[in-house]
Amino acid sequence: MTDTFAQQSFQAPPAPATVANVMRPPVTTVEQAAHVAAAAYLMKHAGATALMVLDAQTGQPIGIITQADIARAVADGKDVNSVRIDDLMTTRPTVISTTTSVRDAANVMTSGHFRHLPVVGDAGLAGIVDITDVCRALIDPDFSQLPMAEAAKPA
Repeated sequence: MTDTFAQQSFQAPPAPATVANVMRPPVTTVEQAAHVAAAAYLMKHAGATALMVLDAQTGQPIGIITQADIARAVADGKDVNSVRIDDLMTTRPTVISTTTSVRDAANVMTSGHFRHLPVVGDAGLAGIVDITDVCRALIDPDFSQLPMAEAAKPA
């Protein structure tokens, strides 16, 4: 047995990926009093599928609005130029911490039927993780080891 083989055989397994490894910072935010049309515009131009609504005092998430929320409003015949974000947003969204494992995030998403989870750290909102980020990390463990700037680039 060579020294190289011995070193490779006894290397510790990689640490489980956390959402900090796969989340998307920065998060696009929106004011809760804005029109839903403004949210759709921000989503399109930011390449986002969800926007966070933050408490002006604490900076903590108080709501989330997603493409699905906007699509439901349009399907219900609502005027996106008059409906306000606080009428559609999910209030007090479930949040996870930067140290939450990707597997635990997947469990939270599955049990709550969520596609997006805000990620909070010591300084407040740190990012957002979506179902695609979580699935990629679970399917390809190397994905979660890349810096997010590289991992988010299209292939």
